[in-house]
Amino acid sequence: MQRFKNILCVVNRGNPGGAALERAAALAESNQARLTVAVVAPHVSVGMGIPENGPLSRDLQAAEVKACREKLARAVDALDRPDSIATDILVGIQFLEIIRAVLRDEYDLVIKTAEQAEWLESLFGSEDMHLLRKCPCPVWLVNPFNSKQSRRIIAAVDVSDAHPAREAEPRKRLNRKILELASSMALADFAELHVVHAWEAAGVRTMRGAYMHATEETVRTYVDSIQRQRESGMKKLMGGLAESLDSETMKYLSPEVHLENGPVREVIPSLAKDIEADLIVMGTVARTGVPGFIIGNTAESILRQIECSVLAVKPEGFETPVTL
Repeated sequence: MQRFKNILCVVNRGNPGGAALERAAALAESNQARLTVAVVAPHVSVGMGIPENGPLSRDLQAAEVKACREKLARAVDALDRPDSIATDILVGIQFLEIIRAVLRDEYDLVIKTAEQAEWLESLFGSEDMHLLRKCPCPVWLVNPFNSKQSRRIIAAVDVSDAHPAREAEPRKRLNRKILELASSMALADFAELHVVHAWEAAGVRTMRGAYMHATEETVRTYVDSIQRQRESGMKKLMGGLAESLDSETMKYLSPEVHLENGPVREVIPSLAKDIEADLIVMGTVARTGVPGFIIGNTAESILRQIECSVLAVKPEGFETPVTL
């Protein structure tokens, strides 16, 4: 199972405690991982006519950093074994400083409280979306109102074979990574695991249209063949999970498989709402091998609709456009 070794938890500077910090501490302990808890302080700009690096600017910035450091220290001190947890104050644009910290200190997971400001229409704000697009390691955005433990976890996988040949293996590895993470978390939290794949038979409307005049039998045969392919792909994926676990663990986990006919952007949010999911583990890849281009329209649509936490997993070889 996936074991994280170096975790960065980013908390709100106004209220550095809460669900993300508790989840990060518990995960670090269970993985025997290093944990650094950080706050990103904004760069203080004094105003027109005041030198950017003058004494007043430096004093105000130092005061902001000091206030953040004191609040963060109190939040960490309230945890079990606070001496084993490092703290850090980053200064600048939030998503950029988080990604630079990942590059600099080689973190293998970022856990962050989702923005969820009152003026936002969705749980995840612009900083969150930038982080999901450009951070080179997995990002776990935590709903601050979630319970401490997940009760129901969704692993969203893509077992379609309708992708370019060069993407087949990277997507298979991404599926395995998603399932490995989701099952590991389900076992740790004694949670239900739901594995979902949404599928559609492309071209059905065209087959029934004026140019093709396909019979209903022909259409049904085509749709059935697509469904069988997806069932076969899911069976192989779940078989791989069973091989990686002992029989008792697999029996205890008992993942529920959902093969749903419909658009991905509708199926996943609908399932999350129906089962009251606490966490969705998903790959947000739109292309492989394209620096910085990791979230496609479908993934963005899903993220705009859901109200639960999300763990976004990157494909192998992803390159961030952010530099140190």
